[in-house]
Amino acid sequence: METLFFWLSKIGWFAVAPENMLLVLVVAAWVLLLRGVVRWAKRLLGLAVIILLVLAVFPVGEWVTYPLESRFPANPALPDKVDGIIVLGGAEDAVRSAAWQQTQVNDAAERILASVALARRFPHAKILFTSGSGNLFDQKHRSADVAKKLYAELGLDSARLVLESESRNTAENIAHSKALVQPAKEETWLLVTSAFHMPRSVGIFCRQGWSVIPYPVDHRTLKGDLVRLGAGIAGNLNTLSYGIKEWMGLAAYFATGRTTAFFPSGCGT
Repeated sequence: METLFFWLSKIGWFAVAPENMLLVLVVAAWVLLLRGVVRWAKRLLGLAVIILLVLAVFPVGEWVTYPLESRFPANPALPDKVDGIIVLGGAEDAVRSAAWQQTQVNDAAERILASVALARRFPHAKILFTSGSGNLFDQKHRSADVAKKLYAELGLDSARLVLESESRNTAENIAHSKALVQPAKEETWLLVTSAFHMPRSVGIFCRQGWSVIPYPVDHRTLKGDLVRLGAGIAGNLNTLSYGIKEWMGLAAYFATGRTTAFFPSGCGT
């Protein structure tokens, strides 16, 4: 069942991703022009142009993503004692790291940076990194392998590092991690992941009976300045894609019983 869910989620998102939908509009208009169906071709091209203009002028992606990022506070108050820091994978580029034989990260690198800072703040805490490969066709290159090398390069004591490398999505991240470290109820664990991804992640942790303290990083929206002009197509479309994907993920995970609520704000909510 988990494998079927993994495949359906990947294929389903590819079909409805905003950038792919725009491409479909343009290709469909081109095909209609070739067939001489000019009126409908103009309509589709007009729709594509309007969407691109809106994305170029207004920060639509941030409007979609901000509610996700503001669900949990940035820089939350933390206890004096922390037993472990969970880092959800997604900041590493395993394929390019293997190709260049050099650790490569992406625009979610704050997950790694924040976990290293927290590791220094809590020198006795374990660092649990969890991620295998979310690629449908490449399960050879694993994020955990890149993370192991990256943490060593950043000076983290390898004795503190716990790696989970079999998971393919967030639900598996948490299930495999819990089985690996078997956290006691009285232990305190921090969760580090991108702010837009935090609500769904917390909901899964709650469903699996593991209470964590959210520590969101990698914010993609500009808090306090969400009504502005000149957003820029590329960045706006990228943020919109992250936001829509996460809202769809929330709906899918809640519908399949993988989270405790559609829009979790903590365990029991």
